[in-house]
Amino acid sequence: MRLFGRKDADEGAVGPAEAIAEFWAWWQEARPRVDALLGAGDAEGLETLLTPSVAAIDPGLIYEVAPGKEAAHALVVTAAGDAELRSLAHRWAMAAPPPDLLWEFHPSRQANPQATELRLDVGGFVFELDKLTLGLRVPRNQPRVDVAAYHPIFGELDEDTRMETTLLALDWLLGEDDVARWVGEITAVTFEPIDSVAAVHLPAVVADVASGYSEEEWLLLEGQTGTGAPLVATARHPLRPVDHPLFDQHIAITLPYAHRDENGLPVGDSLAALRSFEERLAARLLKLRDDAVLAAHLSAEGHRIIHVYADPTGEAAIHAKELIVGWEEGEPRVDVSSDPAWTAVAPFLT
Repeated sequence: MRLFGRKDADEGAVGPAEAIAEFWAWWQEARPRVDALLGAGDAEGLETLLTPSVAAIDPGLIYEVAPGKEAAHALVVTAAGDAELRSLAHRWAMAAPPPDLLWEFHPSRQANPQATELRLDVGGFVFELDKLTLGLRVPRNQPRVDVAAYHPIFGELDEDTRMETTLLALDWLLGEDDVARWVGEITAVTFEPIDSVAAVHLPAVVADVASGYSEEEWLLLEGQTGTGAPLVATARHPLRPVDHPLFDQHIAITLPYAHRDENGLPVGDSLAALRSFEERLAARLLKLRDDAVLAAHLSAEGHRIIHVYADPTGEAAIHAKELIVGWEEGEPRVDVSSDPAWTAVAPFLT
């Protein structure tokens, strides 16, 4: 496996779509040279050739050449956990040519079925994944596994290097996206946890946890606003940006309501009107299943705010603006912004 780092930003960068198109045009021309360097085992030459072209898409992206699932090799261009770049990496992969016997393309690191056979030089020490052990904890009623990782060489490494190595190992075991979905707190420790198991068992533990969340669920939550007013919210569960990598557009629909109780929460005709609106919104989103998702809604102080995340190249925002035209209880509003990290619904993220 060949892993390459980030490059500093260049001035005068082109737009993302243009940069992606330019990369694939370059790839078609440069592929014979790439294949020759790979066949000769010239890692330095391969890095020299690929680094500027990937960095031209965005200097924050990380790439690597790894064993493929079906093809001999995989070119992986990943945001490496950077929510701001996740959709860019996925759009890069969507624009890729069809895979062939030699190359396939991925926007995130894939699980490696030969993970336990991998070796990596880390600070002058040999990291062997088959010597990695994990302390695993599954919090009650939570869709995650907390991991404490131990390897015999960790005592010789600084904290940052231990964590970087652990994250890479988890990507090898599960794939980068499933790490984001199912792994919660991660620590890299210098003493082996008492109840640790071989790292190879992690996929089975995660699969068992995931099996309990195969159906769509919604949670009803109660809290307070910043001014102390009661708040009621309903949120999709689990709620994770990694499940919708192209949905980095935030659509906030604000509906004022006239009929409220002493706590400022909707009742009577207003509650019925809100339910009717959300049914019509859900019907629209159902037709846009590949373009948008209803993430959460909350009610407080005479207003309901509905949070939708969408592909900015789709029409979800247009539909939202059309729907509010018929709202009769006050002045409704639709606010559209870029929010790749889903910060607007951060309290509800799993």
